[in-house]
Amino acid sequence: MPVEAHSSRYVADQTARYLADRQGNDQPFFAFVSFPDPHHPFTPPGDYWGMYSPEQFEVALPFAAHRNPPPPLSWMKQHFESGGVGATAATSVYASDQQIREAMALTAGMIALVDDSIGRVMAALEASGHADNTIVCFTTDHGDYLGDFNLLFKGALPFRSITRVPFLWSDPRDRAPRSSAAMASTIDIPATILDRVDLEPYNGFQGESLLPVINSGGDHRQDLYIEYTDIGPRLGFETAARVRAIVNERWRYTYYKNEDWGELYDLEKDPFETHNRWDDPGYRDARFELSERLNYHLSCMMDESPAANRLS
Repeated sequence: MPVEAHSSRYVADQTARYLADRQGNDQPFFAFVSFPDPHHPFTPPGDYWGMYSPEQFEVALPFAAHRNPPPPLSWMKQHFESGGVGATAATSVYASDQQIREAMALTAGMIALVDDSIGRVMAALEASGHADNTIVCFTTDHGDYLGDFNLLFKGALPFRSITRVPFLWSDPRDRAPRSSAAMASTIDIPATILDRVDLEPYNGFQGESLLPVINSGGDHRQDLYIEYTDIGPRLGFETAARVRAIVNERWRYTYYKNEDWGELYDLEKDPFETHNRWDDPGYRDARFELSERLNYHLSCMMDESPAANRLS
């Protein structure tokens, strides 16, 4: 496929056209620019296909690194070794080291194309005359296992490669580069945008604005809530996986509905989540406290919109 026919270039070119049409127009605008890549089936076009070699990459966190793998992780390995394939094209799979290195190289090519495409968008923004009055936000919806424990794609196990994503915020009020380790969630991004343009969120809005952190630094959230609900039984689950978790600077605690196991990782001692402490008696108090925190987050998830004005 030529680069010109690829989705990343198409999205960039359509966005550039939109920005060109806004030249001389001072009305506020909002552009949601969504690149499908990087994503399987790992097919960067043209020169981006061979831009990187599999030999440039290594599987730094193989399956063997996990001291007591959770059942779905073991199931995927056994499924692979018995000659099975992924349950569907959209779920996580176990892969060989060589397959993973090839996926890494092709993913790097896709990222390079997205990077170049964003460069085209930024050049178009500059040409439109709006660069000095436009906030640019960059993020993504989720990660990819991309070799962690020999897995590819995404799935029910919320390892850090899935849940940690980039967030960049460039504001004409202050373009000075800086970084923050504050914990934040994707639901905080809409709240931040509304706060920045002085608009009130609707009733029941769950996000919290990041502007105080962006402007002055400091902490944001004590811990983050993660949820995943699958569409059917797979990866060794007898029913569709329903996963609820919290993560903070010290812990990742994960509950799986209808399962007699869960996950508890001490991120201070085990930042790559390789030793599940769920059944460790020495971590019983931590497990209880984190269960209470998860219950708190679940109680906050009730849909409160629209606001009721009477009782039925």
